[in-house]
Formats: sequence, structure tokens, C-alpha cells
Amino acid sequence: MNHIGVVGCGLMGSGIAQVCVQSGRRVSVVEIDEAVRTRGMKRIHTLLEKSRRRGVLTDEQCAAANDNISASNRLETLESCDLIIEAVTERPDIKKSIFEKLDGIAPPKCIFASNTSSISITELASVTRRAERFVGMHFFNPVPVMKLVEIVRGVNTNDATMDACTDFARSIGKEPVVCRDTPAFIVNKLLVPYLLDAIRMLESGVATAEDIDAAMVHGTGYPMGPIRLIDYVGLDTACHVADVMYNELGETRFKAPVLLRRLVEAGHYGRKTGRGFYDYESKE
Repeated sequence: MNHIGVVGCGLMGSGIAQVCVQSGRRVSVVEIDEAVRTRGMKRIHTLLEKSRRRGVLTDEQCAAANDNISASNRLETLESCDLIIEAVTERPDIKKSIFEKLDGIAPPKCIFASNTSSISITELASVTRRAERFVGMHFFNPVPVMKLVEIVRGVNTNDATMDACTDFARSIGKEPVVCRDTPAFIVNKLLVPYLLDAIRMLESGVATAEDIDAAMVHGTGYPMGPIRLIDYVGLDTACHVADVMYNELGETRFKAPVLLRRLVEAGHYGRKTGRGFYDYESKE
């Protein structure tokens, strides 16, 4: 896997592209939104330079990484990729439309991977003619820092694809775990009820956001409390994942609290919009 395609250049897509290009691969990024593409590429080049200054990359490695990454708004630039990782918004219709188009562009040997955190890999693979070479590769934010990648096997994913993607994840410095195609996979199935319970606790006035977070940081050793973590993940993403899990499993522990849904409706998605449960626009 020498030529990697990444579809999407937001926080997740740019992070995935960065770790791939740092590992010595050639990376082609596709993002239709020019502003998002510009911000994402600037983020990548800035972080590569920071890695050089910290000694993580040599001058030569940093220069090579900058030379080996390119971005466009055309899926056709991915026609020679060995692996294409999709990291667009968490909507099945958008993801399926992209994979359907890519199926007619990418070479037959190319493996397709989705960074989805909740959508069925088997469902996404159904619009392609390469279901055996379709896999979930769920990275965690921030991608350059977080070691974990969930490698998700769809119903038709073959062993060769699973082995190739597991080996690839290790080659870019990640720790892969393998799981079946079940709603929310491993981490979110455990994490989402915890996050939603924290919101319900805040909603019912049990404690403030600050005290809930402080309790989990100092009482359990977590690096970040649940309320701030939701702000970091994105309230819109958390709400969507909860909806998918609730619709799939029908368990009330996965039902999004009203407070979460109201903040999403108001456009307060967390850190990425400057406001969520906390206010990130304030100078304090």
C-alpha cells in the first residue's frame, strides 16, 4: 500500500492523511469544499513542521512528506490508489454515493475503507462490486495522537483484506483491534452510554459540567471528563451516533438526551464551532 487516497479533509481526514504521509506513503486527498480543503492542508503542513522541530521527523522526512501529499476536489485523482479511506460526514447516503462513484474509478485491487464510527460496513459495501475488499478503519480524534484503530469486518470482507489493513495500521504507528460489523463497534458501544448519562446528569441538575468532569478526571484517572470529551468529539457527531445505535438496538440507554439535541439544533457542536457545553470563544 504505497499510494493512499483520503476522501474528506476535515479534522479526521486531515489527521489520517498526515499519519499516512508521515509513514512514507504518497497521499492524495479529495475534498469538495475549498475552504475545508485549504484549512485541512494548512493543518497538515503546520503539524509536519511541528514534528520536524520536535525531532519526530528529520528535515529530509518533513520535506518528503510535504512533497508526497496533494489535494483536489476530484475523485478521479484516486484512480491509482492501493487503499482509499473515506472520512466524510457521518451520513450513509453521502458515504454510499462516494463509494459508488469510487468503485468505477479505483483499480480492482484497491481496498476501500470507511472511517465511520457507527454505520454498518456491510451496508456501505453493498453499493460496490468489491464487498470482499471493503473494511471499516475507525480512527480516533486527534488522529496523530490517538493510537487506536478499529478494523471492522463486514459480512463479506475476506481475510486478506483484514490482514492487509491490520498490517497497514501498524505500519503507520497505530494499534489495531478487530471487531465484527455491529452497531458502534467496540469503543462507542461502551463510551456512548457513559457520555449520554453524563449529559442526563447535567440536564437534571445533579452537578455542573465542571464538577462532573472534575469527578471523572480526579476520581477515575480519566484524562478528560465526559462533558468536555463530547465537546471535543462534536455534539452533532455524538447525537448522530446515539441515533444510529438507538434505531439499531432500541435500547433507551442509547437515546440522545433532549439537551444534546437542542444544542445541536442551535448549531453548538463543541470545539469546532466555538461553543458546545463549554464556551471556547471566551478569552477566559
